[in-house]
Amino acid sequence: MLQGPYSSLDRDRLLIRLPFKSFAVGTVLLPVTGFIACIFISLLYHYEDATYTHCKVSNYLPSISSAIDGVPERYIWRGCIGLHSAPRYLVAFAYFSFYRSRFANRLRELLLSGLALLCSLAENTGLVILTYVSSTETYSVHKFGFITFIGSSLVHMLITCWLWYVIKRHYVSPEEVTSYRWKLRLFLFNISCCVIAAYFFRRHNKYCEAGIYSLFAAFEYLVVFSNMAFHMTAFWDFGSKEVTVATPPEDKRY
Repeated sequence: MLQGPYSSLDRDRLLIRLPFKSFAVGTVLLPVTGFIACIFISLLYHYEDATYTHCKVSNYLPSISSAIDGVPERYIWRGCIGLHSAPRYLVAFAYFSFYRSRFANRLRELLLSGLALLCSLAENTGLVILTYVSSTETYSVHKFGFITFIGSSLVHMLITCWLWYVIKRHYVSPEEVTSYRWKLRLFLFNISCCVIAAYFFRRHNKYCEAGIYSLFAAFEYLVVFSNMAFHMTAFWDFGSKEVTVATPPEDKRY
């Protein structure tokens, strides 16, 4: 539960109290460290398998699907995403609550807030699916998870940028202005990397040129890192909040 520093929960029995900034950093560091570890392990110990493609040309970087498909890479990635997914669902509902309070009298923004929540939930669910169902196990399910993740991620970023543009027009908090600017930059960077990655992927499959798949992989990495950075902007949005877990006192139990 997200609470301000002087919440009524101070009267309850606290089990955990964590500043949201620490919560946000820890949540994002899980996939970042897991992703980097998987890439390095696959390059060091499974280079030939991780960089192999049907074209059988020189390739120097594994795709994300290949980097998280080996052992122990798949277990590292699954563990990090499993731990990371629950806080992401919490933050999705925290944003929805935040938007409802800001846009109580603006129907269009309220509807967009609901759509943003659905996209955020779909994005996180798609990430969990593509993580726990590898491309070598059930490719169609893995592909569905990947498309769901990318599609809902882009729509979520677009809606979020619009909502924060509206917030920026009506509020003057420096943190909110900074958050909006970084959200917009990261969204534009992310969608550019998606387009470039798709171009190199198509070119590789059509012409089978040496090194092109590595360029696809590099831009695929940037898509993932910019997505993580976009979600990290919650650092400014809820910086004064705390994540608390509490139990009610005895007289509140029924």
